Amino acid sequence: MRKVAVVTGATRGIGLAVSQKLSHDGYRLAMVGMRDEASCLEALESIGVKGDDWLYIQADIGSSDDRLNIVAQVVKAWGRIDLLVNNAGVAPLERADLLEMSEASWDRVLSTNAKGTMFLTQAVARQMVAQPKVHRKRGTIINISSISATVSSTNRGEYCASKAAISMLTTLYADRLAQEEIFVHEIRPGVIRTDMTSTVSEKYDTLIEGGIFPIRRWGLPSDVADAVAVFASDAFCYTTGNAIEVDGGFHIRRL
Repeated sequence: MRKVAVVTGATRGIGLAVSQKLSHDGYRLAMVGMRDEASCLEALESIGVKGDDWLYIQADIGSSDDRLNIVAQVVKAWGRIDLLVNNAGVAPLERADLLEMSEASWDRVLSTNAKGTMFLTQAVARQMVAQPKVHRKRGTIINISSISATVSSTNRGEYCASKAAISMLTTLYADRLAQEEIFVHEIRPGVIRTDMTSTVSEKYDTLIEGGIFPIRRWGLPSDVADAVAVFASDAFCYTTGNAIEVDGGFHIRRL
């Protein structure tokens, strides 16, 4: 039986690279994005999936109705969900000092990044628990957080807090779902060349040249996608709740 994957934030950056990798690995693919299908046709066509093997769902994971609709559409199409990649996330519209951050910005970022991840995972986990096990595990959930889960950036505190919340959600769901043979992991990307980092590329170019990362290059969306593929595989069936930094070695403490 073909495995079914749901990828949020799937039409650009890391989510698009993950979708391309999973399609290559033979998954049926449900791609979730905020934009209407017509405006992201180029991205969808780049996946190379044909016929009944892919589905695009326009949804805001911050919306309860949209989250339930994601699960309903995927189950209607293929009867099950084997893999959820929680990649959708937003950055602050404006970087502001912690003493100037607005409640509106906090609410916007936390609603998508933390609340959306929490309750989409809940909805998918319920489906996974209810469905028959056909592989070595009943399902896999992979949360894409950030090095900002542990690294302070005082001009985007709401983003850091939301990613730290995702780290704890990884631990909580890994604990709760292990008995169901559903395994939960977290990937913390570092500086990845995407739309989100394009506005600060000069800053990171300088930091990379200065050696802040042991691996002296930008991270690529494909670097994260490769890590997703490893966690999603049946090779990891006696471990859960892991977090891995895909950050060029930035997490290494050096003197």
